[in-house]
Formats: sequence, C-alpha cells, structure tokens
Amino acid sequence: MRYPSQHKQQTREKIVKAAARRFCSRGSERAGIGDLMRDLHLTHGGFYRHFFSKEELFVAAFEQGLKQLAHHADSAVKHAPKGSELKALIDGYLSLEHCDDPAGGCPIAALTTEITRRPTKVRGALFNLLIKHIGSEAKYMSGANDEERNRKVRFLFSGMAGTLNVARLIVDTGQRKKFLEDARKFYFEAVKQ
Repeated sequence: MRYPSQHKQQTREKIVKAAARRFCSRGSERAGIGDLMRDLHLTHGGFYRHFFSKEELFVAAFEQGLKQLAHHADSAVKHAPKGSELKALIDGYLSLEHCDDPAGGCPIAALTTEITRRPTKVRGALFNLLIKHIGSEAKYMSGANDEERNRKVRFLFSGMAGTLNVARLIVDTGQRKKFLEDARKFYFEAVKQ
C-alpha cells in the first residue's frame, strides 16, 4: 500500500510530539523507543525511517518543546494589555498550571539534568536551539540594544526554569502557589528596567 507523499512527515511529527511530552514527563532514559512506537501504533523498526538515533529524536523533541513554549508565551503576550507584555510572559511561565504540567511545559525545566549528560555534539545542538528561542523572546525585554535584551532574557529564562524545578518540589499547593507568586514579582522587578 502506498502512502501519500506527506505521510512520512506527518508520522515524524507525530513521533516528535509524543516524544517531547514523554521525555519531559518521564525523562528520556525511562522513555523507551519501543514503548513510544507501540503506543503510537507504529513499529519499532519504523523508528529508523525517521531518525538515526534516540539522540536525534531527543533534539527534535527538545525543539518541539521550545516551539510549544514560544507558542504559549506569544499567546499570553498577545492577550496582554499594552505595556504589560513582559509581565504576561513571566506570569505565564511561572503559573501554577505550567508548574503542574511538566509533560506539556518547558523542556529546559524538565530536562536540564539530562541535557548535561548528553554528548557534546548533542548539547551543542540543544544550546543552539535554546539561543534561538531566547532571541525570539528578547523582543519582549527592555534594553538599549539586542545584546542587552538577549543577556537579560538569558538570565531571566534560566532563573525561571530553576524556579519552576524548585516549585515542583513543593508538595502543598498553597505553598507552591505562593512561591510562584513571589518569584513572578521578583523576576518582573529584576528585569523591567
């Protein structure tokens, strides 16, 4: 049976989206390719029609996670009142909903410790994707020039990812919510100028 020409690309996208959620929720070491493919009703051998390795899928899934994160950020900013775009970006990232959804959230917050154990070539690819993402978010930052805006968003983003990880340790929902509220205020004050 012949498939339409776009079938291979659609299947690849389906694998990447599922892997992004699975890696962020379980970690890549606990997310086997066989299980992923079986859950998608695809064959394990079919994986290699789309990817050379799990590392290649990890990079593609990380990129997908950043695209999803950017989509949520852009949506929050789009609906923000004029002049409060940065606040909307911070509020969205450090929301209780984002905190409680590692599978659908920021891949940096979910996978940082795993990323550091990846081969140099893979870390380089992930870092380049991160820098691209940061550049796209810098447009919401104040600053005298692009370098200053990029620098501010690099520190904001890395700080917020760490904050999200710490918030996920807090078992009590009320305490977690208060921690995130305090963090939102802190980060907004730190970067608004």
